[in-house]
Amino acid sequence: MVGRRGARTGRGWDAAPSRTGNFGTGNARRRVGRTAPDTDDQETPPESARDEGEQAREICLRQLAVRPRTRAELAAALARKGISEEVAAAVLDRYDEVGIIDDAAFARAWVSSRHTGRGLARRALANELRQRGVDGEIATEALGELDPETEAQTARALVDRKLRTARGEPEAVFRRLVAMLARKGYPPGVAITAVKEALAARDAEAAEFAEQIDADALAAVESETDLDRPTAH
Repeated sequence: MVGRRGARTGRGWDAAPSRTGNFGTGNARRRVGRTAPDTDDQETPPESARDEGEQAREICLRQLAVRPRTRAELAAALARKGISEEVAAAVLDRYDEVGIIDDAAFARAWVSSRHTGRGLARRALANELRQRGVDGEIATEALGELDPETEAQTARALVDRKLRTARGEPEAVFRRLVAMLARKGYPPGVAITAVKEALAARDAEAAEFAEQIDADALAAVESETDLDRPTAH
């Protein structure tokens, strides 16, 4: 009996591995028969490249949500975040194509806004556009929309507003107001003329002082150091 049981047991042991082995072989055959898709011929970019492109687009959109930006400003923001030049160029080129980036429109809007809101003159505006990476020709075209007459009118309005609360002798007030206009980028001739006219209309004492001012001669002297003066932002 022991032998028969041993035989039966032996047959049991033999049978189980045999069935398991058949299943294992079948599964192996089925697995071997399956082939992974060939991705060599697909044109989909690597996952890492797609991720970096998505990151670059998110950075740009966050920047643009605050205010319009030039291409140079966005490129600088992408570089600070470690985006490669190749990916940055591809994203920015696409934004150029669809009009999300438009340096000419940016320059026109910047000149209009900063002149109206801050009273900045062309020289100060040119400096700001240059700092934001706007091409020189594009900046010149945008600044051309700010004509000399408008610039002179704005200078006079700035002086009139400051003169309401100005205190001190006419000469001291004159110099402070001319310096204020110079910081905003106004040429000496425009600044001196605007202040002289405003003082002449203020009161008798100021008018008497204004009569003594030779605007042309003083403007020539001021022009010698004008380019060294910082402009307001």
